Amino acid sequence: QVQLVESGGGLVQAGGSLRLSCAASGSIASTNVMGWYRQAPGKQRELVATITSGGITNIADSVKGRCTISRDNAKTTVYLDLISLKPEDTAVYYCNQVNSWGYSRQNYWGQGTQVTVFS
Repeated sequence: QVQLVESGGGLVQAGGSLRLSCAASGSIASTNVMGWYRQAPGKQRELVATITSGGITNIADSVKGRCTISRDNAKTTVYLDLISLKPEDTAVYYCNQVNSWGYSRQNYWGQGTQVTVFS
């Protein structure tokens, strides 16, 4: 089992920035992908950004140029830095981890953290 604990959400003025953190604990595979997804009211959950255990990143077009995803050296904490925030960035942000154990994968989600951007 893996536990994901998110922090860093809140109210932010448009044009501002924030950092979200997600700390993972438990049985973490050496090969894994950690990332962030978000879900706005009435919309489907969508990818924001992911980073592999090897450091390869994937960032959604909607936040490209405004988003940086990174991991700490222990690779158990993932950070999402967003700048130039827009009201449309308002959503619940979920941390995700996918562990790869040979041919099997385990998928975990955090509880979510609310980000509200006001103009």
